[in-house]
Amino acid sequence: MAERKRQLVADELRDAALMLLATRGFDVVTVDDIVAAAGMSRRTFFRYFASKEDVVVRFLADMGADIVAELAARPRTEPPSVALRHAVWVPLAACTDHPDHAERARVVVRLILDTPALQARWLERQIQWRAGLAAELAARRSLDPDTDPYPRMAAGMALLAFDTVLQQWQAGDDEQHLAELTDRAFAVVAPALDAPTASHGAG
Repeated sequence: MAERKRQLVADELRDAALMLLATRGFDVVTVDDIVAAAGMSRRTFFRYFASKEDVVVRFLADMGADIVAELAARPRTEPPSVALRHAVWVPLAACTDHPDHAERARVVVRLILDTPALQARWLERQIQWRAGLAAELAARRSLDPDTDPYPRMAAGMALLAFDTVLQQWQAGDDEQHLAELTDRAFAVVAPALDAPTASHGAG
């Protein structure tokens, strides 16, 4: 119960922070602004987050964890392009579960992609996501990720497709349009993702 309460407080602070940062700009918003919007104290904020940047970093960490976890949960018989498409759709689906959430999430994504300091953290996180996806892809195809190029390259292609969808996400796009953007992005990389590897008889 206590853990659930802590999570609720953290979520409330995160939502208040992300909305303020997205609407007013990362450089303008202070921790005092965030706690005022959330109706909490500075002390409470710093119990959960080290800084306003940490709020965004934690948001990205959760997003990456969801992608890797979904890939691990997909059937091993599924083509890699299908499994990876489902994996990257998880955070997008969470963003679009309600019209208000979708626009808020889009604005937060734009904040991250358009703020140099946050974009740097975004790229740092993607390196970690790629490692997690590559390890899972290697396991699915019984490959050695240290010697076979497929796992890292496939993970990189999937994340590039994900990044492309986020870049093309426009105001007013609903879940269906976002799904279409995702399908189109994965259609581009699917032939490479699903190609047989050397250990599976490809020459």
